[in-house]
Amino acid sequence: MSYQGSNPRPRLPGWFWGALAFAFSATLVIASYLVYARVRAFFAGQQMVTLADSSVPFLATPEPNVTPLPDLPRWNGYERVNVLLLGIDQREGEEGPWRTDTMLVLTLDPVTMSAGMLSIPRDLWVTIPGYDEHNRINTAHYYGDAYLYPGGGPALARDTVAWNLGVPIDFTVRVNFTAFERLIDEIGGIDVFVEETIDDPLYPDEGYGYDPFFIEAGQQHMDGKTALKYARTRATFGGDFDRGRRQQEVLVAVRNQVVNLDQLPTLISKAPVLMETLGDAVFTDMNLDQAIQLARLASEIDPDQIVTAVIDHNYTSAWETPDGAQVLIANREAMRTLRDLLFAENQVAGKGVSVVDRLVEENARILVLNGSGMSGLARSTGDFLSGLGMNVVDVGDAGALYDNTLIVDYAGKPYTSKQLATLLRLPLSRVLSGGNPDGEYDVTLILGNDFELPES
Repeated sequence: MSYQGSNPRPRLPGWFWGALAFAFSATLVIASYLVYARVRAFFAGQQMVTLADSSVPFLATPEPNVTPLPDLPRWNGYERVNVLLLGIDQREGEEGPWRTDTMLVLTLDPVTMSAGMLSIPRDLWVTIPGYDEHNRINTAHYYGDAYLYPGGGPALARDTVAWNLGVPIDFTVRVNFTAFERLIDEIGGIDVFVEETIDDPLYPDEGYGYDPFFIEAGQQHMDGKTALKYARTRATFGGDFDRGRRQQEVLVAVRNQVVNLDQLPTLISKAPVLMETLGDAVFTDMNLDQAIQLARLASEIDPDQIVTAVIDHNYTSAWETPDGAQVLIANREAMRTLRDLLFAENQVAGKGVSVVDRLVEENARILVLNGSGMSGLARSTGDFLSGLGMNVVDVGDAGALYDNTLIVDYAGKPYTSKQLATLLRLPLSRVLSGGNPDGEYDVTLILGNDFELPES
């Protein structure tokens, strides 16, 4: 087997609706409370599920002490966030549990405005938390559903990735083949540069036969069905490793299609119908507010600040188990280096530029306005920020009361805006875009009734 002077009055930001549509199309905003509630009810009411896939060893009984990893504090909106994207091998008319066909970790850092994608091969031989034996990583979701792990398959997949990579997973998004194809079609397809001609006569159909797949090298426009085949086929020299890279290409193409084209109002109008149609084809444990924040962050990151990586032959070795299974054993030292490259704090992806350097480069002029009604708050907050190296040039009265604290970026100073949110422990949803780049101030901080000055 081969493996290779500004007006401080904020307005509704233009990115808000665009971010909402981007979130939906990229499977993030589909995180509705209704879907989550249905999935939780499903796991709460189910008995032991019959295992239909004989290729996954059946454990007569689950371990009696199977418990999830301790819950970590959920994402607060201004720190690095890691999302596990799962694609399950589910087809029409089939009943689960299912293995994962795709596992990919997306990481985004709102301070450095950088991101990374790490593809995990399904044959990676790992420890599955709560079970004595090792197995392929793509069976974690299967076990979680089959043995009623708290939170089901998505939770055990999440804990398995966190356990073996040594990084926390804040959220999980799971989609099946139907949802994937529908989402691609709804955004009008995607444009992808195919590096090599692919001829896969043994690509499986929806039953137990074949649906041959062929695509020429070069720039190609793909509908949902073609994009799914492109993302799933392993008929190239690099096998599963090449497939991981193609899946990342598809995700980037989805982002580009939604962000770059003027189709956002149409997508927004279709969102409620699509959410109802897709139903349980999409699952996530994030709520709508978190999805919007995350989508907005993803849409603003410069593509040059996105690092992609695959756990391939550089980080693994092929091995045959005593049962004759062909699997991949991780090189822990190499994996640690790769992990640190993608998930290290305070570093712009792949370029080694510190947050301090970016802040100095922006040299943003900050105005602090008091909209809380609490006397002296603007002055004390300005002194606090100046003491931390922020360029506060003036403080004053907002002239009105505000319920919520806001950061208005008038001059395109993303690092300063995100750093303000970090220092003041505000979610990124409080950062708004202004429209006066030539004003006296670059960024205006408006303190609302909810504001509390952090302790020094």
